[in-house]
Amino acid sequence: MVEIEQLNKLVSRIPDRAFIGIPPEYSFVPMEMVRALIKKRIRELRVLCVPIGGLAADLLVGSGCVKSLEAAAVSLGEMGQAPQFTLAAQEGRIEVIDSTCPAIHTALQASEKGVPFMPLRGLIGSDLVRYRSDWKVVDDPFDENKGKIVLIPALQPDFAILHSPLGDCFGNVWIGKRRELMTLAHAAKTALVTVEKITDKSLLDNEKMAAGTLSNLYVSAMAVVPGGAKPLSLPGSYDCDRSEIHKYSELARTDKGFKEFVSQVFLN
Repeated sequence: MVEIEQLNKLVSRIPDRAFIGIPPEYSFVPMEMVRALIKKRIRELRVLCVPIGGLAADLLVGSGCVKSLEAAAVSLGEMGQAPQFTLAAQEGRIEVIDSTCPAIHTALQASEKGVPFMPLRGLIGSDLVRYRSDWKVVDDPFDENKGKIVLIPALQPDFAILHSPLGDCFGNVWIGKRRELMTLAHAAKTALVTVEKITDKSLLDNEKMAAGTLSNLYVSAMAVVPGGAKPLSLPGSYDCDRSEIHKYSELARTDKGFKEFVSQVFLN
């Protein structure tokens, strides 16, 4: 049975040194959960961006919560570089594990299917293969021309965290067309979800909603947090606060400015 909890209790489930998977900025990012993690002063997280990181990842890095981060990219999009991630990477304060979008999805699909690795051909010829000792280039056993293929080890986060517009009292969560969230939740050991609201009718009983619903089989706990993705957007619910994100992109270029933003804006 999925537990309906307060946000702080939900976040208390995540310990120091946990391995967490975070949705991409265009998806359902749980910003209130990120805020609570920073307030908790969590440390040494392993962060997997699925597959790219943005404001949430940058805030966690700047707040000293992150030990390592794997992503295909980390940026604020049209607002420019992710400033705290960039500084931390340049100064060696975090371990950066460079990847690609297909590689991250493939690694999660391996965990989703319960297998130790998945093959992926598109990485052949890239510099990444030289720097990822955990990726194995092998002979393709099904290629008569003796071509190569890359084996990507499974990634299984301890926690998948996300924010949804709607959950139901049975613990099912609507994610719509955001299929990366389905893969992430399937792959992770535990999925923790915040939602805008909860309905007392099962989402799986609704023919129009069922296909875009994450089953409660993959959800461990849920908290009702209206506005839980702000200042980012929640597609179909509200737009991003561009002025706040722009302010962040300017201030967070320095550690002093970052601390000012976090203390005066983000944590208030």
